[in-house]
Amino acid sequence: MPGTTIQAISLYKLLVPLKEPFIISLGPLTAVENIVVVIRTADGHVGYGESSPFLTINGESVDTGFIVGQYFAPALQGRDALDLPGCLAELDRIIYGNSSIKSAFDIALHDVAAQHAGLPLYEFLGGKNDKVLTTDMTVSLGSPAKMQADAVRFQQEGFPAIKVKLGGTLEDDVARIRAIRAGIGPTHPLRIDANQGWQTADRAIAVLQALGEFNIEHCEEPILRQHFMELSRVRAASPIPIMADESCGDEHDAARLIQLQACQMLNIKLGKSSGFHRAQKIARLGEAAGMTLQVGGFLESRLGMTAAAHLALSSPAIHHCDFDTPLMFTDDPVVGGFQYQPGGVIEMPTGPGLGATIDEDWLRRAEQVHF
Repeated sequence: MPGTTIQAISLYKLLVPLKEPFIISLGPLTAVENIVVVIRTADGHVGYGESSPFLTINGESVDTGFIVGQYFAPALQGRDALDLPGCLAELDRIIYGNSSIKSAFDIALHDVAAQHAGLPLYEFLGGKNDKVLTTDMTVSLGSPAKMQADAVRFQQEGFPAIKVKLGGTLEDDVARIRAIRAGIGPTHPLRIDANQGWQTADRAIAVLQALGEFNIEHCEEPILRQHFMELSRVRAASPIPIMADESCGDEHDAARLIQLQACQMLNIKLGKSSGFHRAQKIARLGEAAGMTLQVGGFLESRLGMTAAAHLALSSPAIHHCDFDTPLMFTDDPVVGGFQYQPGGVIEMPTGPGLGATIDEDWLRRAEQVHF
């Protein structure tokens, strides 16, 4: 279709400091270093996508993504934006991996396609705005006293669930959770994420068993992702359900984990899966296996997180949302997008497409390249 021919593509670096360091077992994060992709078609549609590269998880940085994106842009110019399978296959043909920057192009292409169809992106993906999305709020690693204070503040702010970063020694992590439970009480929903920090199955089992008394909903990625063959043993010995995160990048990872009965849950992120195209394949596999799914992200702005929220509405198996990182930004460059409401509720845009863009003043000031 000539009207939906890709006419121009722009890449921008989106750099925003965080309010305070966000600390996980893989190290501290102090600033957002993302890439925004803007795709324009001959008939005037404009699609936006965002990637949040993560050196220690997807092996990408804002600089590598900015360069690889410049391989993609000229290859997509002149193609039909509605040929999603063909455009996305071209990205895979050009370079292996690089799931983060691929996700930004995938999101922008889906934004264009949904606008062209006159549908909100969640409806274009086959979903409905028929469930209330709520986000948890994350407590980063620190002293028990600091983590307790943060958890109490998040509870008072009305977040329906609190996620806690762990991954230290057994004694330290038990002290952290004990302090948090003393602050928020025994029943407020509590989730934990080790980000591979316990490394081995034996160590993870010991910590999980020690945490069994604290009424924890689930634990994300307790061991090194290279040791995924050991996850089924961790699952069998753990009193806390296991959710795969770093070990579940695409649909092939998901299929392996399901076959191994390695975990009860999967955490889907667009930046791990290369975007909606593969993320939906993971969701369908998890749904068929009767699993509970979560959608999360890295350090995306409300633009990238709005894309994640559209994904969350596309599958009935997705019950948990981890969409809190934009609340950690010192500034919000997004126009439109989902809105945070009291109680951690996410209010979705209902117009055609993604429903989120980046403020033009931000884009003018950003490092950028155009094709």
